[in-house]
Amino acid sequence: MTRVFSGIQPTGIPHLGNYLGAIRNWVALQDDHECIFCLVDLHAITVWQNPTELREQTRQQAAVLLASGIDPVKHILFNQSAVSAHTRLGWIFNCVARLGWLNRMTQFKDKAGKDRENHSAGLYVYPNLMAADILAYKATRVPVGDDQRQHIELANDIAKKFNHDYEVEFFPEIEAFVPPQAARVMSLRDGAKKMSKSDASAQSRIDMTDDADTIALKIRRAKTDPEPLPSSPEGLAERPEARNLVGLYAALADQTPEQVLQQHGGEGFGPFKKALTDVLVARIEPIAQETARLLGDVPHIDAILRDGGQRAATIADPIVTEAERLVGFLK
Repeated sequence: MTRVFSGIQPTGIPHLGNYLGAIRNWVALQDDHECIFCLVDLHAITVWQNPTELREQTRQQAAVLLASGIDPVKHILFNQSAVSAHTRLGWIFNCVARLGWLNRMTQFKDKAGKDRENHSAGLYVYPNLMAADILAYKATRVPVGDDQRQHIELANDIAKKFNHDYEVEFFPEIEAFVPPQAARVMSLRDGAKKMSKSDASAQSRIDMTDDADTIALKIRRAKTDPEPLPSSPEGLAERPEARNLVGLYAALADQTPEQVLQQHGGEGFGPFKKALTDVLVARIEPIAQETARLLGDVPHIDAILRDGGQRAATIADPIVTEAERLVGFLK
């Protein structure tokens, strides 16, 4: 089967955008792929993290993934720092990648803004480590959002340059793909901004640990406009908050926006928000309850991650050891 690698940062509480944009698609990929799922704690510390909170959030992220349907027996779930192959290959790729390539990475520019001189060097070379994460396993498919496509292109450039410089065909080409169900989830307070863990307002997002009452309150408070819902998606073009809520309903109910509006077009937001709350609670509350149950047994979560790290290292260590030999290290 095709080997898939995908990672998620264990910072903050996973939210509905993480679930609809990534996690539920990871669950679906397990049916016909060999999957390696990674909690990328090395990437997390490219900005300062409270050490105690990082450990807690790594376990919490693992619990949400398990509660959502990730199978740690048939596939691999682990935290990145547990496998030294990532940093070993990451350093080699720091020496293969060119500064000009990194200077073109728009995500660093977006995160650093005008204060780039005060950001960590780790944030700057983040894409090289991301390339190492994937190629340490010779994974060939990576589910990504549109904002990560540029990093996959860079990973392929690094792989090609490594192969060229050392006259080998060692690293494969990576295919970036956006799963067909990938959903772009926006803030409940501002339909022009993505839902984010870092938003100061908890009302802007649905966390995967929210209970039914919290979900209902957040949806009632979600920003809308005074017009009723239109009968077709074209009527949502200049209404970002309405478009976001319709998109959430469609994604959660496995419908198209057209189907949602056929059913709810002409309604005010009061009845529609009640219907949206119902589908949200039906999908999210069981995951939140199972997450809480799993977090009640921290040694069990740690054992799953430890086992996953050992299995991941079994794959990655021989690949990275050979890469080290190719560059001339004594092995």
